[in-house]
Amino acid sequence: MNVLVLNMGMKSIRSIIFDGNGKKLSSASRTLASAINETRVEQYLDEWWEKAVEVMKTSIQDARIRKVDYITATTSASCLACMDSAGNPLGNAIMVSDKRAMEEADEIKHSAFYESLENDTGLEVSASLMLPKILWVKNHEPEMFEKTRYFLTPNDYLIYHLCGEVFTDELNALKYHYSLNTCSYPTELLGELGIPKEKLPTVMRTGGMAGTILPEVAEKIGCQNPAKIVITSYDAICSFIGSGVSDEGEASDVSGTVTVFRMLSRKDSLLPSTRVYTTPFHQGRFHIIGGSNNLGGGLIEWVKQCYYAKEEYPYEVMEKEAAESDIGARGVIFLPYLLGERAPIWNDNARGTFFGLERMHTRKDMTRAVFEAAAFIDRTMMEAIGETSADVTTVRLSGGLARVNLISQIKADVTGKEVIVLSEFETTASGAAMMVLNGQEGISFADLAEKFSKSRMTIHPDLENHEKYNVVYKLFKETYQQLVPMFDRRIELLDTIRNSKETQIENL
Repeated sequence: MNVLVLNMGMKSIRSIIFDGNGKKLSSASRTLASAINETRVEQYLDEWWEKAVEVMKTSIQDARIRKVDYITATTSASCLACMDSAGNPLGNAIMVSDKRAMEEADEIKHSAFYESLENDTGLEVSASLMLPKILWVKNHEPEMFEKTRYFLTPNDYLIYHLCGEVFTDELNALKYHYSLNTCSYPTELLGELGIPKEKLPTVMRTGGMAGTILPEVAEKIGCQNPAKIVITSYDAICSFIGSGVSDEGEASDVSGTVTVFRMLSRKDSLLPSTRVYTTPFHQGRFHIIGGSNNLGGGLIEWVKQCYYAKEEYPYEVMEKEAAESDIGARGVIFLPYLLGERAPIWNDNARGTFFGLERMHTRKDMTRAVFEAAAFIDRTMMEAIGETSADVTTVRLSGGLARVNLISQIKADVTGKEVIVLSEFETTASGAAMMVLNGQEGISFADLAEKFSKSRMTIHPDLENHEKYNVVYKLFKETYQQLVPMFDRRIELLDTIRNSKETQIENL
């Protein structure tokens, strides 16, 4: 038995094949390009599928198998792909960190139907979600809106190209303000907005089968049997499952391009929060509390591109130099909001800032400040989760950023929590495979975690360092609060002088 997982993040698409015991048989990857300006973040739908075929074919060849039992896809959530009735893409994908739909989000917020919908879903509307993006297309690209047969997430788009069927999972559907209580889309709100419900994908529970692979796709990738195409969920949910969390208070930090920080709780009553999501995961009989930001590991890629592009081994040099600076980066604070921010501050206008630079500072201190900001992200998430009456006890760490041992230690010291670094960094892919095997083979998540989610090391916080970081973290928060009005003022200023030229970024 084996499972092929298509895992598409912000900077790459990967195909990873696992056997039923959690062993990784092969992996293949291709980078993805993004186009970015002040308000827009886009990717190219044709590139998604073209490279999906490439990585699936390569991973099957490398695994030296001819048959694939199951295939699934897990991608970033809240990215909009418009597809016509023939399955052709219409325009570029509008990515989750795209901010163009702020006015549309405000329009939805003032709808007569919104307040009851927010109470039902626990989801505050923002430009990052699906309905504001769809409404933006309706308002600004009416011809595209009319031609669109389906408004899809990237998960749904890849699933369609695999089996010819249009489905989404219930947790992706939440991003359209789908109600888990009534199992329905917000019909009245959609009617007011002029968005036909028929243009949204059919909703299925995670672990369900969407169909079998199309013969022409099977031939392209070298799959010699009718593999079953299974619905899982978006990357943040899959990575949480793949982290192997099982006890009350266990949290996972998965830092790829973004940081996904979520905690498990089996409490019956949790307080509502507008800063983090509280999502019931019915298959596991628990709640998932937390959220995703806009950049986690992407911060390190930015530092590499800015300051270490000519280094032969940039990550090793970055870690060495950051270690040569001091706790608090010798007085330098970095606000990590290069693309604005989602959870937990929800500020589209916020931007990255170095505060406290002096003539004595070097790139070592600036790099250290970025490393520390990656840890402050976790602490702000933990504080927001605490507002729901749930408390984090330990953090299970994975994703590309977990390869940098200094950052892992800083996260333990900043949070004051034990950090468990996992052996498998690809927890998004392993979590998707676990969902497939749970849904199709009936294997419990606890049994699957023993096979898929083993730890590499445990890091204990240095309590003396933790006390020092309490002071630095306070300054970090105060710096952000003081700059909030300046972020807004900056946008007003840029509106008078900006151009709309996009920047092409191959590795976000």
